[in-house]
Amino acid sequence: MALFVRNHAIVVDVKTKGAKGDGKTDDGPAIMDAWKEACAAAPPSSVFIPPGTYMAFPLIQLYGPCKGPIEIKATGATIKAPSDLAMFKNDSWIVIAFVDQLTMTGGTFDGQGQESWRNNKCNNCPKPANLRFGYVKNSLIKDLTSINSKMFHIAVLGSDNTTLEHITIDAPRNSVNTDGIHLGRLNGLNIKNSNIKTGDDCISFGDGSKNVHVEKVTCGPGHGISIGSLGRYPNEEPVQGIWIKNCTITGTDNGVRIKSWPASFPGTVNDVHFEDIVMDKVANPIIIDQNYCPGHACKRGGGPAKTGGPSKVKITNVSFRRIKGTSSTQVALKLNCSAVSPCDSVELGDINLTYNGVGQANATSKCFNVKPKVVGQIVPPACPDAPQHRIV
Repeated sequence: MALFVRNHAIVVDVKTKGAKGDGKTDDGPAIMDAWKEACAAAPPSSVFIPPGTYMAFPLIQLYGPCKGPIEIKATGATIKAPSDLAMFKNDSWIVIAFVDQLTMTGGTFDGQGQESWRNNKCNNCPKPANLRFGYVKNSLIKDLTSINSKMFHIAVLGSDNTTLEHITIDAPRNSVNTDGIHLGRLNGLNIKNSNIKTGDDCISFGDGSKNVHVEKVTCGPGHGISIGSLGRYPNEEPVQGIWIKNCTITGTDNGVRIKSWPASFPGTVNDVHFEDIVMDKVANPIIIDQNYCPGHACKRGGGPAKTGGPSKVKITNVSFRRIKGTSSTQVALKLNCSAVSPCDSVELGDINLTYNGVGQANATSKCFNVKPKVVGQIVPPACPDAPQHRIV
């Protein structure tokens, strides 16, 4: 006689744990209780957050390891953070960590960050991210929306072999320090088919970012897609193997960028490629900035070192290929590399950027401490004052 064993999925509804979904009651404990039960259950298991509006006071901690694959289903649900900064004691609101094979589907996470943006100059005020994923590996995060975060929308650390797909991030241009997706110290991440509008970098790569593929992302407003900033702290890990492809950037303060601090600690950036990018009225569409010092911090002694000097971050094997569109700054292509550690193996291929600012001036380029390889037609002409290697 054949024996059939059927595994029944364990679904834990947060309302069975006391969640009200009225947008006022603190449903954070109910969400954490539902997670604990699902995480401890035999797989497959899931946490279900039904459609509705849920208030969740900090800190929400959804920690593993779990017994096996686990899912969070929040389609149609809105989870709100309190707007009062005094309720936050650190830089996090919702943290998911130490989980293997997570699938997270749906949900709108509203950081209600307007007060935080107004208090941006307060050094002692916490600036929590909406969502932090720490060591969440072999996982899929999809169909998720983050709005009005107090600081970063989504921060991803140590989460190898994970995909973020159909992510929507929405915050106004004046939302300060609200990077859309910030990542670092991971190996293998995919970000695709996503739409990011925010007040800082749409995607920012911290140290230790390796083998990351970004494809079909729209960005703007914001500060563009940025590698870095790097070199601010000692012992930063290399950034290596980054591919940014088939993206559209609109109305941002920068386009595709690599940035490192002057007088920096040593570091490396290698094997980074920007391809098939459309720029629409973007300032600084293509930029390597190894003299990055926002808010004149270096003049106030706020950089990595108070002694001054060029960046010590070494940039090699970088390509900008098939990038076209319009620049809101006359300098559309700027490669400002370090005097003590010049950029090596930089390629410019088939660039077509026109200036759409005031007047009839043509777009221009500026280059320092770099000898780029030029492939195909380059508009504006690349690095007219710097040596270059042209391949027709």
